[in-house]
Amino acid sequence: MDEVIQVTQWLSSITPRKKAKLFFFTTHADAPSPMVGSNDVDTHEGTQLPLATTVALHNFKNIDEFLKKKVNTFSCYNVIENEITKTDYEYLRFYSACKYLDVVPPFLDLEKISAIQNKFEMTDEERDYRLLLDSADLVLDKVCDSLKPAGVSQMWTALRKDRNLIRGVKTIDIIGFFVDPNPTGIKECLFFFIVRFLQKADKINRVNTNRLERLIAQCDESSSSEEGKTIDFIIDSLRFYPTELYPFGFCLIMCVIEGRDGAMQEIEKTLEISRHLGMITHTEKNPTKETIELVKKELMKPKYQFYSSFTCWFMSHGDSNSMVLADGETIEREWFLTSFPDISTFQMKPNVFFMVSCRGANKSSLKGDEFEGQSATCDYYDIGSALIRNGMLDITDSVREISYVQPMMDTLVAYSTILDHLSGRANTHGSIYVDRACVLMSENISRRRSLTEILEHLSQDLHEILQETMDEDRIVYKQACHYDSFFRKTLKLPYTRHPKEDVHSAPQ
Repeated sequence: MDEVIQVTQWLSSITPRKKAKLFFFTTHADAPSPMVGSNDVDTHEGTQLPLATTVALHNFKNIDEFLKKKVNTFSCYNVIENEITKTDYEYLRFYSACKYLDVVPPFLDLEKISAIQNKFEMTDEERDYRLLLDSADLVLDKVCDSLKPAGVSQMWTALRKDRNLIRGVKTIDIIGFFVDPNPTGIKECLFFFIVRFLQKADKINRVNTNRLERLIAQCDESSSSEEGKTIDFIIDSLRFYPTELYPFGFCLIMCVIEGRDGAMQEIEKTLEISRHLGMITHTEKNPTKETIELVKKELMKPKYQFYSSFTCWFMSHGDSNSMVLADGETIEREWFLTSFPDISTFQMKPNVFFMVSCRGANKSSLKGDEFEGQSATCDYYDIGSALIRNGMLDITDSVREISYVQPMMDTLVAYSTILDHLSGRANTHGSIYVDRACVLMSENISRRRSLTEILEHLSQDLHEILQETMDEDRIVYKQACHYDSFFRKTLKLPYTRHPKEDVHSAPQ
């Protein structure tokens, strides 16, 4: 059959809503801009125009033309060995979006996809199409589904009132002030236009979504399309790190075995919980400085940008400032922690470090029967609390900037013990901290608790356990763990999402 006819038949089989979603996922905001083998500069107007004309004319002609062009480009594309091009990224994004929406063209060359995955050095686990989907886009897609057409129209009205933001943007004028978002697929096109516009204007990204939240806050309570879900509930969904679908992230386990009884059990437990959480995992036994440098170099490869989070377990002996490696050499704990967040593939994504080692020789020995506990509290800022906000500083958009990010932002470091103190171990089971952390994460996974909630529970649980030193003094003591957080969003743990157990249901 003629290829033109095949493409036409394929497009005619896709609903307007899915066409809008396919366009949105394919024009991924964070896709690399011009790379080897591409003359296509992804301009603001270029990605916005098809959405704008579709909303204005209630006609999907321009989106159809965009998708046809994509298919034709991929059909003529020759996969170049070694060099990763912009088209490679686009091909993988397009394929994963089609797979997710259940609209894969029957004529799409899957051998080319396999060849591109080879260039990225992807393992069998990493060839799962869900890895290639952008979690932030999936969250935004769900937000769109949660809003009625009237709600998206109210967002548009609020955006149009921001004269400084929209001044001189031609695609804004194409849509006009008043929009009818009710025809099938138009609501999606309008919402995705708003999102991509704010991203291109550098007002929102995968972490900073305040500007979008403020627009959604303008919607009436009746604008939610799901019964029982309020506008505040929809806004709250943007305050979590986007870690949708499989895999939850990449997990690196580094464990010094030499001279550490129970170390193999530590590896087994952390491996089990990381897989239970739906992570793709790599283990390094008896790491050295050379090992660490090689791992850092590996994590800079392009394929790791597809991951939504990074977790590292580092288990060894240590003192207040350093950790002991397998060859007896030491590394500064601070150097280790600050070197990983510099890796660009995991920037603006949650980075979690579990540092399991002694940080000194002190012991919090027991001196009585009375113990005091403290519960953690947190402040919640209600975006709609005008009464409170009236007495606060008026922080305008002109003094907000989201493109530059401090190196340690979006990083959480969990320590098995406090400074200058021991980190307890059991001879047969290894670190007690590792054991309790894995148990609590496993117990709480189906409850959709946040990582910090679990770490607070871990702090309480660990501090209840009486431990005893193995020396002749046999001192009974308690261990206190803690964490330092530079998170800008909340990291929720997922439901169990092992790739073999995940049953995919295509969106409508």
